[in-house]
Amino acid sequence: MNLPPSDTTPTTMATPRHLSARLALALACAVPLGACTTVGPDYRSAPAVTTGDGWSDAGADAATPERLTHWWQTLGDPVLDRLVTTALERNLDLRQAQARIDEARALRDRVAGGQAPVAAAGAGVTRRRQSENGPLPIDRIPGLDATQTIRDVGFDASWELDLFGGQRRALEGATARWEARRAEAQGVRVRVVAEVARAWFVASGAGEELRAQEARSADLQQAFALTRTRAQAGDASEMDVETARAQWTAAQSLLPAIAARRRAALLGLAVLLGEPPEAGLDLQDATPADIALRPFPVGERADVLRRRPDVYAAERRLAASTADIGVATAELFPKLSISASGGFQALAGKDWFAGSSERLSILPLLSWRLFDGGRVRAEIRAREAATQQAALAYEQAVLSALADAEQALGDYRAGLDRLDQRTQAFDASLRVLEHAQSRLAAGDISRLELLAARRQFHEAALARIHARTDGAIQLVALYKALGGGWDAPQRAEGDVSTATAPAQPGAD
Repeated sequence: MNLPPSDTTPTTMATPRHLSARLALALACAVPLGACTTVGPDYRSAPAVTTGDGWSDAGADAATPERLTHWWQTLGDPVLDRLVTTALERNLDLRQAQARIDEARALRDRVAGGQAPVAAAGAGVTRRRQSENGPLPIDRIPGLDATQTIRDVGFDASWELDLFGGQRRALEGATARWEARRAEAQGVRVRVVAEVARAWFVASGAGEELRAQEARSADLQQAFALTRTRAQAGDASEMDVETARAQWTAAQSLLPAIAARRRAALLGLAVLLGEPPEAGLDLQDATPADIALRPFPVGERADVLRRRPDVYAAERRLAASTADIGVATAELFPKLSISASGGFQALAGKDWFAGSSERLSILPLLSWRLFDGGRVRAEIRAREAATQQAALAYEQAVLSALADAEQALGDYRAGLDRLDQRTQAFDASLRVLEHAQSRLAAGDISRLELLAARRQFHEAALARIHARTDGAIQLVALYKALGGGWDAPQRAEGDVSTATAPAQPGAD
């Protein structure tokens, strides 16, 4: 019979450290039980999508493109470099995308934490008085007081073992969704860089157009004045005067719209930089570089899919949906949870941490849902349907990416052809103007004929400016369609043209 220690007997102390070791040993014995099997389909790779043999444009250069990650630096425009750098640091869409990444990472960590035991520590002192007239006859039990002080310290731990991989599948899904968020953020980066470059090219192109249009309007004003003088001298009709007036006023009417277009582009550019809109007006005096627009290698057609963040994000969402099937399937199987608690409990303060005050309990619990009206199987079918939707969304993302790249490539090549033709017309009008200036100096033509040649030159210059601006914007669209602006992750499973479909839903 165990007797309580007397005042002269050394008290045997069991520290919380020793108690924690016992609980840890008990839980460790159950670890092998938690690694049985993983139900649900194993995601291997994205479904195969036919990408074709090559670009539909036979003239496309399939050589590997260079510096797609920082493509704007290849254009040689210091102002554009500075604008893009600022946008990547301050753009609010990018900062929101980073917050979404942090959220997805935190959710993934929360799911990962669900695989570990949960432990809680606590301590308390309870003062209570029990009824002497209650079901327990306290007044008749010798040595038992109705008023007691219970001192308790300890902790509780619980652990649900992942017997059939439901938690592992949940972690797979959460990880894939986190990776999808990262890819979506890179898609925002690609879009922001493209929008900054496009806004800058629109603004700088509008500035060149405004200057050329002002010069054209000034020449038309001179022509109107000369025609009116000739009419006063009887060398021109009133109809000639009104025609000259109409041409001048028509040219003047275009100036406010061009200035408004430039202003709107600068205001929008400031917002992309994370600044107040009016800050963009400081760029009105910035000098744009004369960027070279020429064909460049776009790489193999299928390589576009490796560089497109939207395609990568769609593939990661498909992986997450596949893992969700396993999470739902695990509900069909038994669950084993282990609860343990330990600590010290005593009525007397001197006995609080005595060995005889130690308490310890371990409770394994096996539960199995035997009937639920088919809800779990319905959930599995819903997850399978969601996975099918994700697979179709991935295929659509692939085809849309190819369509974007094909369209952008065709538009850019057409833009280069148009620019070449406009440049030839500009050069020809320049030669005509130089010839007219020589003839005016020799007295062979009148001032009005020279102004007519200048008007033709300004019109050719405006057409060339439009072609250059359109070409620059089409170049930006091509870089964006090719996935330029981010570092595409390496895929261990191969490209989409040779990938196999995910395994069919079911328990492995």
